[in-house]
Amino acid sequence: MSEMNVTVFDPALCCSTGVCGPSVDPALAQFAAALQALKMEGVVVLRHNLAQEPATFVADERVKALMSANEQALPYIFVNGELAFASRYPTAQELRTALGQAGTAGAQAKPKTTCCGSQGLLLMRELLHKAPRFLFFTGKGGVGKTSMSCATALGLARLGRRVLLISTDPASNLDEVLETPLSSRPTPVRGVDGLDALNINPIIAAQEYRERMVGPYRGVLPDAAIAQMEEQLSGACTVEIAGFNEFAKLLGDDGLAGNYDHIVLDTAPTGHTLRLLNLPAAWNDFMADNQTGSSCLGPVSGLKEQKLLFEQVVDALKNPERTLLVLVSRAEEMPFNEAARASGELLELGLANQHLIINGLFLHPCGEDTVAQALAHRSQQALEQMPKSLTKLPSTRVPFKPAGIMGLAGLQAVYESQPPAHSAELGEELQRRAATIFPHVQPWEQFLHELELGGKGVIMTMGKGGVGKTTMAAMIAMELARRGHDVLLSTTDPAAHVADVIDRQYPNLTVDRIDPRIEVERYVKSVLEANRGKLSADDLALLEEELRSPCIEEIAIFNAFARTVARGRDQFIVLDTAPTGHTLLLLDASESYHREVAKSSEELPEEVQQLLPRIRDPRFTRMLMVSLAEATPVHEAAMLQDDLRRAGIEPWGWILNRSFALSGTADPALLAKGLDELKYIEEVLQQHGRRVALSPWIAEDLRGGENLRQLIQPSRREA
Repeated sequence: MSEMNVTVFDPALCCSTGVCGPSVDPALAQFAAALQALKMEGVVVLRHNLAQEPATFVADERVKALMSANEQALPYIFVNGELAFASRYPTAQELRTALGQAGTAGAQAKPKTTCCGSQGLLLMRELLHKAPRFLFFTGKGGVGKTSMSCATALGLARLGRRVLLISTDPASNLDEVLETPLSSRPTPVRGVDGLDALNINPIIAAQEYRERMVGPYRGVLPDAAIAQMEEQLSGACTVEIAGFNEFAKLLGDDGLAGNYDHIVLDTAPTGHTLRLLNLPAAWNDFMADNQTGSSCLGPVSGLKEQKLLFEQVVDALKNPERTLLVLVSRAEEMPFNEAARASGELLELGLANQHLIINGLFLHPCGEDTVAQALAHRSQQALEQMPKSLTKLPSTRVPFKPAGIMGLAGLQAVYESQPPAHSAELGEELQRRAATIFPHVQPWEQFLHELELGGKGVIMTMGKGGVGKTTMAAMIAMELARRGHDVLLSTTDPAAHVADVIDRQYPNLTVDRIDPRIEVERYVKSVLEANRGKLSADDLALLEEELRSPCIEEIAIFNAFARTVARGRDQFIVLDTAPTGHTLLLLDASESYHREVAKSSEELPEEVQQLLPRIRDPRFTRMLMVSLAEATPVHEAAMLQDDLRRAGIEPWGWILNRSFALSGTADPALLAKGLDELKYIEEVLQQHGRRVALSPWIAEDLRGGENLRQLIQPSRREA
């Protein structure tokens, strides 16, 4: 065979390491160590426990026959597809002999030396065979967590397993991907025996939870205090905790969860949430008397009746025999870095059984198309520069799918590794459909002309990570400077390569860098110093964890932003990030910045007091939503826009960046991608943006004025 493999069918075990239970089984422990050594050398090892995966034993005809004959007891160990051992666990030497290896010091299985690490690449089917009972998917928005979790769930069901697929994503499109209307209860997926799915809406769960927490205090506390509490419980942390709570309740329902061999969750809890659940003070009821100004962590106190259930769920997450954490990424620097950060954070918390899926990999362009060649080069470069921690993980590559992954046929193509088919008339179809949509997109010349009216003010680019906010902010700052305006570009991009170049090209353009890491360190230190001695050790630990929350970076750079925004009275200020509506409402909820954000009793400077009124003034501040023409980035940007509207802010316009529909490519796969973008461009035009501008995917490195100007020049398909 081209690839050596060992498949183990264990009897019913508590765990496969041999170290749990009243006594240690040395043979089992030695066998587990031998398998781990083989894995590190590139041998594919699959292991199934009768107590956790009975359906796998029934589905495998060889095992079913052996068990029915009752001549040889479990375990059964198959080597390269042949039964090698039964009724006992072999020694490491026996295993190597069966694999055709001379011995531990001799000719070992040759490690695979791919760019994704020495442990080699697993096909999607092999990932299915090693799947434990619980699979949790995590990754940045837009990398394909939902499609990868759906493909995995479908593949497991096709193997004869009973599978429950759960989504806790606020922007979930699970119904669309599975072609089945779903609810908050398990629903059979059309056309797939053994696969049920459900949507947990964490926004609704957070609303119900918020009312459960605040309701008892209505009429007891002043209205201003109630508004303050409600806004505290409106952030991303509360939404995630509420979603995790609903998921935990499902797992705690033995009558429901016990019906399934596998449970797949398309959005894993973050390290922040799991650390929070481990803190004793997080379960205290301090909503009424909390003096620290906590804005994220108090919510857990409303779940303390389920503390034992949460502990059981977290314990299951940490058990490598029961849970696999699947990190999903694209072959791009930012998603890889986010995956590495999540991997390390969750590894520290005990979630050691991890697997990497690199989704949407484009390495084989068709012909000599410049855009396709550049995209393939960037993908290969990203693989070669992948964070070292990710290269150590077993990994699966999923090829580029131009139209995303929708429907059962598309999902099946993922786990069967089927290449996509493309029509020969793609270019003509793209031109025909684009001709009906692009006239409604605002030309960049008009977009920039309207943006510069007034000659001064603040421009903020807003969107999720990886959509090009910094690049767009730099381009806009450069264009305003080129038109003669005095411009300050303030960037939170630590590298700021784009800003480095344009800074030297235009004397009326200056660049101010805000380092989020430094701002967060300064902010955290000041908050802890202000509360040290006032709080118990447990409450101080709780506050420290709050200061790791996703909201804190945004809050920490607020003072720096306030100073910068104030300068918009005299010139153009372009910022490459913006506060969310939730953070702005925290400022406004009680008109007490020192309790809600600063956690300090110091007198507020004038620029901080005026920050919210200035951001709300459409004549002073213009907020630009930046997105890609893809499902998740568009829907996430729309949710950010709704959040801003809650704070009384109406975004000025939208920018859809890196469009293949505008790139001029002739590559069939990228033409198909461009066609798929059109429906999201149309959605933004019809539902989300009053002004919408469109920028092409650019093959060149976007450094320097001339390359940046390509973002706003009409393409062949616009003209």
